[in-house]
Amino acid sequence: MSPTPGSPEWLDQVREEVVDPDQRIVDPHHHLWPDGGALPYGLDDLDGDTADGHNVVATVFVECHAAYRSDGPSHLRSVGETEFVAAAAERSATRPGPEIKGIVANADLTLDPAALDEVLDAHAEAGGDRFKGIRHALARDDEPETLRIAGRAPAGLSENEAFRAGVRRLGERGLTYDSWHYHHQNGQFADLASACPDTTMILDHFGTPIGVGRFAGRLDEIFETWKDDIARIAERPNVVAKLGGLAMPDNGYGWHERSTPPSSDEVAEAQGRWYRHTIECFGPERCMFESNFPVDRFSLSYQVAWNAMKKMTADDSPADREHMFAATAERIYSLT
Repeated sequence: MSPTPGSPEWLDQVREEVVDPDQRIVDPHHHLWPDGGALPYGLDDLDGDTADGHNVVATVFVECHAAYRSDGPSHLRSVGETEFVAAAAERSATRPGPEIKGIVANADLTLDPAALDEVLDAHAEAGGDRFKGIRHALARDDEPETLRIAGRAPAGLSENEAFRAGVRRLGERGLTYDSWHYHHQNGQFADLASACPDTTMILDHFGTPIGVGRFAGRLDEIFETWKDDIARIAERPNVVAKLGGLAMPDNGYGWHERSTPPSSDEVAEAQGRWYRHTIECFGPERCMFESNFPVDRFSLSYQVAWNAMKKMTADDSPADREHMFAATAERIYSLT
């Protein structure tokens, strides 16, 4: 019987020599879930992945609705996630492997100003200096039933004036805003960035090109429209791009359905154009590679993911690579 896709046994079928093992990496986008969570992935699992040959020196956790409080005021329940991750981060600082140096938490940015500040204060108390920003996702699609991981944002969220005021409040407090949305929402994100010019905003996962459901088999067509959208977003100087998160089942590459996972050469060949165009538009100082683990682990290993990104930038200068693999994340999330 073939190993289950996404399992350690399945991923271990493709083992590679690590490319440029001395290159510093700050992984600015991973998740954690407790046992019984949506996709159980704890500190030991993260350590196992980051210890697979690459020089990962620090990481940033990004909210995933894990370990919320089960009672108390509803607007403060997301603080339970920060408490859970902060405890894991403390442990990470005392054991081999990279330290979790940043936490991007969740808050409802449409709350009235006093309530929003209460939530942000609570995250700051729970996360200490590791609390760096908020992700209140914009992701919404008309056919959520076709998606493995469907965003459920309300219609028109990015245009909601209360939401925009919340994004602006993050900037006033020196916090970042991360966005997860789909490719057909890139224009909405560009407008939001224009409306909140003093808040540093992070575009996650290239704007998540969808390749399933009504978009199945249309990645070439989507790419042509997406290119213009990315160029438009890059004109907003307050936006930084995360490069990664394209190995989710919803991206449509189908690797999670194969008997063996892809190699880094295959990943670089299939996805390099998305990376190259974004780097060209934003420049290395506004780009940071991400793993999006364990979600991308449905399709490939941590070792293969970073090998692919290194191969895509093999001809870039050492200085440019340092920005994309580590320094941009350190600057944007104030990790040093």
